[in-house]
Amino acid sequence: MRLPKTVIVLLAVILLAGCGNAPSSAMNANQHANPTTRPQDLEGSKFETMVYTTKRELSLTFDGMADKGTMERILNELDKYGIKATFFLPGMRVAEEPDIANEIRARGHEIESNTLNREDVSQLTYAQILKDLKLSMGVIQQKTGTAPQYVRAVNGSSNEDLRVAAAVDGLDAVVGSSLYLHNWKSETDLQKRNYIRKYINRGGIIAIDTEENATIDASIDLIAKGARDVGYSFVTIDKLIHDGGERKPLEQIPGYDAARVNSDYGEAAYRVFVNKEGDTKKEVSLTFDDWGTDYTVTKILDTLDAYKVKASFFLRADGVEKNPNLARAIVEQGHDVANHTYSHPVITTVTSEALQEEIVKAHRIITEAIQEKPTMLFRPPTGDFDARTLKAVGATGYHDVAIFDVTPDDYVKSRSAAQIAQTVKEQTANGSVVLLHLLDDIQTIQALPIIIKELRSEGYTFVRMSELMGLPGTTAPS
Repeated sequence: MRLPKTVIVLLAVILLAGCGNAPSSAMNANQHANPTTRPQDLEGSKFETMVYTTKRELSLTFDGMADKGTMERILNELDKYGIKATFFLPGMRVAEEPDIANEIRARGHEIESNTLNREDVSQLTYAQILKDLKLSMGVIQQKTGTAPQYVRAVNGSSNEDLRVAAAVDGLDAVVGSSLYLHNWKSETDLQKRNYIRKYINRGGIIAIDTEENATIDASIDLIAKGARDVGYSFVTIDKLIHDGGERKPLEQIPGYDAARVNSDYGEAAYRVFVNKEGDTKKEVSLTFDDWGTDYTVTKILDTLDAYKVKASFFLRADGVEKNPNLARAIVEQGHDVANHTYSHPVITTVTSEALQEEIVKAHRIITEAIQEKPTMLFRPPTGDFDARTLKAVGATGYHDVAIFDVTPDDYVKSRSAAQIAQTVKEQTANGSVVLLHLLDDIQTIQALPIIIKELRSEGYTFVRMSELMGLPGTTAPS
């Protein structure tokens, strides 16, 4: 009786894995005698969906191992853009067609484990996961000479059993993704570009399934061009993780509790600052509200850096929550980072309790993202406030409410860069605060260099709003 090919391959996998040399890190980690029970005293490997880094790099990764023709097209497309990627390969497919895996390696890409046969780990016991990882690692090392250091389960999922099994087997991390790109539906080209643009993030991990994605060549093209437009580069997962750092937990950051919900706000102190009235110096503060993609925010940061201007950023925290590395990058360039609520409500339309919760939640998210206490300035969305809301804000610990006197309405998409710059020029006086926005697809990026050059030509210098108000700012990098 002839055995089916899959059975023969599986037997070969088990034999190879048994004969292969396990990574030394796995032998060091695996000190637990009973492989059927998850050890309770062992911390699992990290689960990485976005690496903590402000470097302008991210990873492009691939799951599964499609047929030879598809894999060849993927490799050629990566070569065209000079991208080095990470391929998470199933051990069974490596055993079936090791020449494909070795071609990936020969082209300079990283090979990691996609488990043995891409089974749903949520349906497996700890013992089954542990065995699965050992088999997959063994066959990949035997067939390619590469010992995997990372694993990704199907669709980038994870659980505690997988993380602990990975640690026992000496794997450095379980890798998820910040974007798992599936097949497009009926999106236009513009919609596709804008969608990809949201996920070109510092420390981001983009994943594509080689066996499922029907337009993989076009997807690589979109991703490569998206990264090129913002000036980011692709690196392997191993480099991305080693270039990154460890983010401190919120409770270990001084000032994380500087904002608190406080129902006793009847006599709370506050100050509203619109501009530095009577300022004898020709100084002005550029301020930026809300949130945007890496493309928009990085272009603004690069312009400010090129002209050696420090500014103040009032961040919408629901955006920071999704992309904390970008908020940290703002701080590292020496700018103020301050509070603009979590979800951008008009504060006069919400209860005092809801307002305080918005402010405190934003404070904590921003603090954890930038890894330090933010500048203790609060700016209400749309600039609307009244006596009730000012007291509620002041009671949280945010005693200074930062408003503005120069309003070029740059958030209006029909406003040109020239119109925005002209309005700023006409409205600016000594001690002015200019309101600009971080929103995508408006003309602020184009207007900013014009604004800086024209105001400088009139003798103005630029200071952060904290300096204009005589307050401590966000800590500049040492």
